[in-house]
Order: sequence, then structure tokens, then C-alpha cells
Amino acid sequence: MPRGSFRGGIHPPENKSSTSGLPIVAAQRPSKVVVLLNMGTGSALSSLVAKGDLVHKGQKIADPIGRFGVPSHSPVSGKVAAIGAVRTGLGTMDQAITIEPDGQDTLDESCVPVENADSLSPAEIVSIIREAGIVGMGGAQFPTHVKLTLPPNAKVDTLLINGAECEPYLTADHRLMVERPEDVVRGTRILMKAIGVDRAVIGVEDNKPDAVEALQRAIASAAAAGTVDVVAVRTHYPQGSEKHLIKSVLGREVAPGCLPFSVGVVVNNVGTAVAVADRFDRGLPLIERVVTVTGSGVANPANIMMKVGTSAIELIEQCGGFVGDPGKIIFGGPMMGAAVPSAEAPTTRGTSGILVLDRAESRSFEPMPCIRCGRCVELCPMRLEPALLHQWSEARLWSEAEAYHALDCIECGVCSYECPSRRNLVQAIKYAKAEIGARRRAARERGDK
Repeated sequence: MPRGSFRGGIHPPENKSSTSGLPIVAAQRPSKVVVLLNMGTGSALSSLVAKGDLVHKGQKIADPIGRFGVPSHSPVSGKVAAIGAVRTGLGTMDQAITIEPDGQDTLDESCVPVENADSLSPAEIVSIIREAGIVGMGGAQFPTHVKLTLPPNAKVDTLLINGAECEPYLTADHRLMVERPEDVVRGTRILMKAIGVDRAVIGVEDNKPDAVEALQRAIASAAAAGTVDVVAVRTHYPQGSEKHLIKSVLGREVAPGCLPFSVGVVVNNVGTAVAVADRFDRGLPLIERVVTVTGSGVANPANIMMKVGTSAIELIEQCGGFVGDPGKIIFGGPMMGAAVPSAEAPTTRGTSGILVLDRAESRSFEPMPCIRCGRCVELCPMRLEPALLHQWSEARLWSEAEAYHALDCIECGVCSYECPSRRNLVQAIKYAKAEIGARRRAARERGDK
């Protein structure tokens, strides 16, 4: 199989042209920011502030409960207006800290650059990254320090930086690579030191030649130890899945149930690399990120550097507001994103896109019986049997779904996209995964073997 290839996958319409050439613009000051106390990875946070407190930009306002979480920081300076339940982008009611900006953007005294980064140990680098609240910026929000904390027997030789951005419509990572390639490379080198490797590869889909060229120039001008390369891979969805990018770039295959370090690789997103550079060189924790606001229901699509916790509606209004008859707002892209219940939903550290589709595009269809065409099996990049997993999920046969590797599903949506009967395949598999996970947790609590 040639470089850049993997079995299965599709090439849906990219729909990136409306924003791929637009420079990143700064967001207008939000009327409020809502910092969630649930990271979305099962890690809750405990508030360090109270209603009425005055906070500074970059001040730590919440600490994680448990080792898999990271702190949260105030994206603005201002007053804590409320601490309580809010409706999230997933439709759940979660605790959050609401802050009203004072317009001053007073920086907290803790936000200072790291002057001696080259002399720090890997453990010290990882600790700084954790305290900065840095998570995976591709959407999953998995804590970066956990990825960087390898098992004692792990033998890792390569850091892979994910610049594929294969999801249709989204161009936030693309613009970061074009406009801030030096920061991508700087963050990459810090991450290399954190895991103790001398080699890094930045994988970029070949529909972004300007990003490849910008990164190559930045690498050439950076005189530092270790090797950083850029590899252009075939534009093919879901190329941005870390297991598939490892296969495409390095030719290594991660076995089912295993993590990338099992084949000597650690994977981080380009946005994560920039966030690391921002912490070490500007002193800023993760309080802002680039989001692509786009779609047929937005007047003027844009790439915006926003404050985390800004509501979707305020960012949409900065883009000229709704146009036509908007039918659905999605956080993320159309393949893996989630439709939000309200335009007032707050963004998070993992919000890479706000996609507004008009009513005609977002209409739903009544699913029909499976015709046994085999398209979902043929195109599944994880070599699963989605139709069968859907069957087990509908019948609530969780043991059967687990035996057929439901947990290996990456939720890319290829099966649902290609199903001629418009069956909700990926949604059913997500449900099965949640039930299997709940059963496993219950078994651990009971002490079952």
C-alpha cells in the first residue's frame, strides 16, 4: 500500500474553500465566558473561586478531581457572575463558572514565559503542560500530559504531529500551520524533549500545500537539536485519525485495543503544539483557540481566535449572523461533530469548528431496513462490521457488541455517511460503546476479574 494510504475511508466534499484562504482574526470581546467544570473526558473539576470574585486573565479558577484532568483558567479578567448548572453543547446540564469581562484583560501574575525551557527535565516540561490546562485540540480534549507520561517499558522513537485536518469544512489547523509555523515547530520541539525523542514528523494532507511549504521554511530556519520533517499524505477521510495517520506516515499499524506508544509513536495535534509554545514563550495557559465558523447558514465564514467559553451565537454574530433558514448548529465538523441544542451553548477547549447548516442540508431521513449491501464493511477504516454492531446495539446485546470490537470504533461516521438505507450506524455503535464502558466500570467497582 503506498504512503498516505489505508484500507477503507472515503473522500467526502471538502467544503473548505470558503475559509481556507482567510487569515485568523481576533474574536470580539465576549459579553461573558462560561468555563465548564466537566472536561468531557469523564474528569470533573472543582472551582477555586466563588461568585463575586474578581479574576485575572490566565488565573487558575478550577482544579481537576483525579489525575486524568487538567486545570481550567479564566480566559478574561472580570467578575465571577455565577457558578452553577448550564446547558452544554452536548445537551447535558453541567456545572460551570460564568465570568463577565471587565474589558481590561489584566494578565495574572502567574502568566510568565518559561525562560529556561532547554534546561528543564522531561518531567518538569510535562508538569508545566499539565498546569497550563493543555489538552488535545483536535476535539477529543484528552489531557496532553497523560499522553506524554509513558509506561516504564514503552519504547518511543517518534513524535507525530497531526496536521491532517481531514474533517470537511474545518480550516483552523490549516491556518495555524500557514500563519504560525514557527510556533508549531517550537511546540513540537518542546514535546519531543518531553518524551525524549530526537525525531518528529508533521503529517499534513496534500490539499494544504501552503501549510507544507510554511512548515518546511520554519524548520529550515530553526537551528535546534533533533530532526523535524513534514510529510504530505493523501487527502482521504479519516486521515486525521491517529492510528490511520501513523499508518500513512510511518507505515506502522497499531493493533486493536492498543495505543500509539505500542508502535513507538506519540501523536499530538498541531493546535496542541501551538498551545505548548504559547505557554512556554508567552506564559499563557490554554484560554483561547482558533475556531472555524462556517457553513451555508453563516453570512461571512471566518477563522477566529476566540476565548474559550464564548457562546456559539456571539461568534456567529461576529460572522454576520445567520443567513437563510438555519437548521442545525454543529460543534466540530459534519462527520464527527455534535449538533448543539442551542446557539447559546458555550465553546470548549476542543471546539475546532462551529458549522451552521441550512434547513435543507440538515433535514433528517427515516431509516430503512438494511439491504445487506456491505458498503459499511467495505469502507470502515477500522475493519469492523457496522451493520452487525448496529444489530447488537438495537437488541441491547452488549457482550456480542464487545466481542465484535465495538470499542475499536473511532466514530468517524463513514458507515452512516455511505449507508444507502440511511441507518444510524455510528450513533448505535456510540451507544453500545457507552454501555460497554459502563458495564466495565461497574465490574471494576464490584471487584470482578
